Amino acid sequence: MVRALKQEHVYKHPWERVTSASWRKFTEPENKRVLSHILEVDTLNQKLDSESGKLYTTRAVTVHAPGPWFVRKIVGQDICHCVETTVVDAQTRSMQIRSRNISLQKFIEVEEKIRYDPHPDNPNTWTLCRQETSISIKPLSALASMAEKIEQKCAERFLQNSAKGREVMERICKYLEAESRGISF
Repeated sequence: MVRALKQEHVYKHPWERVTSASWRKFTEPENKRVLSHILEVDTLNQKLDSESGKLYTTRAVTVHAPGPWFVRKIVGQDICHCVETTVVDAQTRSMQIRSRNISLQKFIEVEEKIRYDPHPDNPNTWTLCRQETSISIKPLSALASMAEKIEQKCAERFLQNSAKGREVMERICKYLEAESRGISF
């Protein structure tokens, strides 16, 4: 099942200001309280193409894993790692951001695309933001993986209990051996 969300928003600020704000949204302390699901953002690569004038950036984004707590417990992960790629074209005044998760992919795939362009009706003072998000849950593999995790936990518990059972059996055998020799405890 794939769910697609599309949104548009008009910032009543020029493109340069909006794109500058986009770079700073994860770094300022007061934003970290609001964006508390964002745990860490690290720039992996940044390159300016001298021919085209485009800036290419790749960042690693670590977030709290989506979904309710019991799903995170079953999946065994509280965090999700994502990759964000950004292309800024100052000549055409366009900024495109694409984010996707690289962990938890056998359960869920999320891809977000954001594009900032000057607003067609007021290009010098407004910015149009188009955002598309695609969310795909993989129920069969999630169920299979969940069953696998439960199976693994059951197997671990079985092994622990078997060891305890063998320990008890050893103790009883030693007791019986001592009893057969007429030694009492």
